[in-house]
Amino acid sequence: MEVRKGYKQTEVGIIPKDWNVYFLGEIGKFKNGINKGSEAFGQGTPFVNLMDVFGVNSIASTENLGLITCTNFEQSTYNLKRGDVIFIRSSVKPSGVGLTAVVENDLPATVYSGFLIRFRDGGTLDIGYKRFCFYEERFRNSIIGSSTVSANTNINQESLKRLCIPLPPTLAEQEAITEALSDADALIEAVEQLLAKKRQVKQGAMSELLTGKRRLSGFSGEWETKKLGEITEIVSGGTPSTRMAEYWNGNINWCTPTDITGTSGKYLDSTEKQITELGLKNSSANLLPKGTLLLCTRATIGEVKIATDVICTNQGFKSLICSNQVNNEFLYYVLLTLKPKLIEKAIGSTFLEITKKETALIEIRIPSIAEQTAIAEILSDMDAEITALEEKLVKARQVKAGMMSVLLTGRVRLV
Repeated sequence: MEVRKGYKQTEVGIIPKDWNVYFLGEIGKFKNGINKGSEAFGQGTPFVNLMDVFGVNSIASTENLGLITCTNFEQSTYNLKRGDVIFIRSSVKPSGVGLTAVVENDLPATVYSGFLIRFRDGGTLDIGYKRFCFYEERFRNSIIGSSTVSANTNINQESLKRLCIPLPPTLAEQEAITEALSDADALIEAVEQLLAKKRQVKQGAMSELLTGKRRLSGFSGEWETKKLGEITEIVSGGTPSTRMAEYWNGNINWCTPTDITGTSGKYLDSTEKQITELGLKNSSANLLPKGTLLLCTRATIGEVKIATDVICTNQGFKSLICSNQVNNEFLYYVLLTLKPKLIEKAIGSTFLEITKKETALIEIRIPSIAEQTAIAEILSDMDAEITALEEKLVKARQVKAGMMSVLLTGRVRLV
């Protein structure tokens, strides 16, 4: 790559001329954690374990930590102070090795597990900067590349000491980068909280509107109890012979449970595999109209989507074609609440499955078609809000990842 003015080529890539590259072993010391037998756990002093570091980037208190019995010497040897960074030494998956958590406060008499490694620097790194710099993409790739694989993926002190990190010339610039990335984190957290609240509101609305506990304005009258077999046509699926190439790669979408679980939202508009007219004709698969409810009754029992186009399925489904007595979107939301009941009804020795007969006997309560439609519209609006927030969250995370890429390498400098 061309090195622009004010930058230089280094072992970690192109960085500003006034930045420096350090080996971690130059700026701090590493220490493996404590190892104890099972009899030492459950009482004593606070203990940071492997799972206390997964999924977090900081540890601020001893609340919710386990306990371990250890001596005063062990406490002083494996202590944790403000600014320490804890690295995960061993992980089942490569993506977990070397993940870090920063100790935000002194944790008196607290020790840490032998599956962890403590890094303690001499003040070269701002404490806030530590929450981000070890998650920068190049650094993460370096950790994974320096690890060894046996039963687990492991990293040791010597490998960590040889890892390089580029740093701004002043703590003030580190602090400015930290502030910018913290603002990005704050936005992500705000969207996550709002998203969680919207999901809770939707769950509450479903429990009230789909049971008649709360009625919409302008609607009255009793709800009726109906069996699914009375209000829908229940259609099984099938699989064309995989030995016949002419049955496959056609233009008819052929749905499997994996297509359902791999699709977000309530609609399914495409499938991984397609079959031909000949494949459809020579199998027990059935062509289903747009709007059909694709209900998994084998493997991922109770998962459901609405087909946005003509489709067929394999035999893991009991698809529901709605009559004029029931709104398909209303029934979709009802089926979401019935998943535990569907699992209860599943039988089988090789794998659990709900039969067509059992599916037909499942009872639900329904209001008039007009009220069903109104309820479905309200819940659909809520889904649209949730989808918009999910997209906003994805974008916010992408923006933060982009910011980390350029700020932690100096490609963009903050004024």
